[in-house]
Amino acid sequence: MTDKPSHDQGKPSHDASKPPPPSSSTAGHSTWGGRFDEQLDAVAARVNASVEVDKRLGEDDVRGSIAHVRMLAKTGIVSVDDAQKIEAGLRRIGDEIAAGEMEWRDALEDVHMNIETLLTHRIGEAGGRLHTARSRNDQVSTDMRLWTRSALDRVRAKTEALMSVLLVRAEHTIDVVMPGYTHLQRAQPVRLAHHLLAWCEMLERDRGRYVDAHVRLNESPLGCAALAGTTFPIDREMTASELGFLRPMRNSLDASADRDFLLEALSALSIQAVHLSRIGEELVLWSTQEFGFVEMTDQFTTGSSIMPQKKNPDMAELVRGKAGRVIGDLVSLLVLMKGLPLAYNRDMQEDKRPAFDAFDTIEDCLDVLAGAIATARFHDERMRRALREGFVEATEIADWLAAHGVPFREAHHVAGRLVRRCVAAHKTLPELTLAELREEHAAFDESIFRAMEPEVAIERRDVIGGPAKNRVLASITALEGRLRARGVDARGLAAERGAR
Repeated sequence: MTDKPSHDQGKPSHDASKPPPPSSSTAGHSTWGGRFDEQLDAVAARVNASVEVDKRLGEDDVRGSIAHVRMLAKTGIVSVDDAQKIEAGLRRIGDEIAAGEMEWRDALEDVHMNIETLLTHRIGEAGGRLHTARSRNDQVSTDMRLWTRSALDRVRAKTEALMSVLLVRAEHTIDVVMPGYTHLQRAQPVRLAHHLLAWCEMLERDRGRYVDAHVRLNESPLGCAALAGTTFPIDREMTASELGFLRPMRNSLDASADRDFLLEALSALSIQAVHLSRIGEELVLWSTQEFGFVEMTDQFTTGSSIMPQKKNPDMAELVRGKAGRVIGDLVSLLVLMKGLPLAYNRDMQEDKRPAFDAFDTIEDCLDVLAGAIATARFHDERMRRALREGFVEATEIADWLAAHGVPFREAHHVAGRLVRRCVAAHKTLPELTLAELREEHAAFDESIFRAMEPEVAIERRDVIGGPAKNRVLASITALEGRLRARGVDARGLAAERGAR
C-alpha cells in the first residue's frame, strides 16, 4: 500500500498521514455529491454532526469495512489490488484509533465519513470504492451490533466478577447469623452468607439476560444497504461469518430500521441497575449506626465538608442513584423509536448516547460494588445482637407448636399473644418462663427454648434454597461450579478485588 494518493489525485498540500482539512468537498452537503448547491447552516451542521459520540464505533467500523471489502474482492465487485490497498489502509487507521491518535473532524459529520475520507486521502481512488454495495444505514447498524455484542460480554464478565466476590465473602461468613427482614422489620434469623447468595441469584439472572440479548442481536445487517439491498452480487453469508454473526438478517427493511437489540440490552441493563440499587440500599442501611452491620473501607467512602466524624457510604449511594440514569437511558431510547416508520430515520442517530451511557454506568457500578463488598468489614456480633430484639423467635414458636400437633392457625395466634405479653412486660420471647408459655398453651415443654436459639432455628430450615449451613455450603459449591464451567476463576477474580 501507499500512504499517498495515486497520481491522478494529485499530491496533497499537507501531511498525507493526517485527515484532510475541511473544504467544500468534505463538509456539509457537498460530502454527499451534486444534489445540493449550498452548505449546511452552521447550527444545522452542529446538530447534524455526531462524530463526538459515534467515534467510539471507530474500531468496529474498521472491522466491518474490512469484512465488506474482502467480500467485494471475492465477488469481483472490486479488484483484488484495490481491496488489498483498502484493507491495508483501514488497518493502519484502526491502529491509530486504538492508540488514540485519530484526529476526528466534526466537519466530516460522523465516524464513517471520517474514516472513509482519511482512507481515500491516503490511498487515492481505491478508497472511494469501499462504500460500493452498502449504505451508512446498514453500516451503522452493523457497527452498533458489533459494539453492543462486545459491551454485553464486558458487563457479563463484570457481573461474574461481582458474583465471585460475593461467593468468597459468603464462604468466609458462613457462621455469621443475622436477622432477615420483611418490611424492614426483623423477621427471622438467617445466615449472612445466605443473604449474600441472594444477591448472587439476582446477578445470575442479569447475566442470563445479557447472554440472551447477545444471541438475538447476533445477526448481520451488512449488505441490506439503505433499505432494499443492492444490485451488486454480494455475499452476505461471507460478511456475516467474517464478523462472527450467526447469520445475515432476513429482511432488508428490518435490518436498517431495527434497534430492538439496543432496547433489549438497555432493558437488561435497567433491570440490573435496579438490582445493584437494591444491593446499594442494603449496604447504605447496614452502614448506619442504627444497623451497624457493615463498615466499608476508606477507598469506598467519603467524609463530610462540615462534620468531621462522618464516614458516608457514598459509593453505594451513587450506585443506587445511577439506577435512575440507566432507566432514563432506556426510556429515552424507547421514546426515540416509538413513532418511527420503516426504514431508517435520522432520529436513530440519537440511539448511541443513551446506549453508551447505560453500558458505561453499569460497568462502573459493577466495579465499585465489587471493590466495596470485597473489602468491607462485617460486624458479626452486631448482627447477632440484632437477633435479640424484634421477636424473631415468634415463627419458631408457631412452627414448634404446629410440629406438636397444634393447628398452625391456632399456633400463630398463640405466638402472637406471647409477643403481646412480652411487649407489655418489656421482655424478649426467650426470657419468658415455661410457666408463662404454658399459660398460653399447655403443649409447651423445655425443648421450646432450644428451638428459639438462632442457629437451631436456621438449621431446622434444611430445605432446598434454605439457610441451613449444609444448604448454603452446597449453594456456594454449585455457584463456583457454574462459574468454573464458564471459564471463570471466581477465587482469582475475588482476590484481585481484595476479597478476604
